[in-house]
Amino acid sequence: MKKHLLTLSLFLLPLTFTAAQAAPAPGGCAAKKQEIETQLAFARQHHNAHQVAGLEKALREVDQHCTESGLLKQRQEKVSEKKFKVQEREQELAKARAEGRSASKIQKREAKLAEARQELKEAEQALQH
Repeated sequence: MKKHLLTLSLFLLPLTFTAAQAAPAPGGCAAKKQEIETQLAFARQHHNAHQVAGLEKALREVDQHCTESGLLKQRQEKVSEKKFKVQEREQELAKARAEGRSASKIQKREAKLAEARQELKEAEQALQH
């Protein structure tokens, strides 16, 4: 019996992943609302009244004020901010190198630049969805 269940589960597993991948992910305001609802369910499950109240307010705000064009504008602004941050970090690194700072200081600046680039990448990905 166990062997049959294992065989069946191995057969159905790829179908489950295919179905999940084929379903279009909701975008924009729908995705934002879904994320809040997921967090709300978790907060209710754990009896966190303070968090429930905040998430319910956030859900009302999304229902009342979220528009696809407004969300697009916010995402574009975030990409612009992240690009500026990358430029700042590049300048800081160049300055540290030009001044002959210690290797640890340069590494620190490189790490900050890498973090800023990652944040930019994430903002650009959010803009595309």
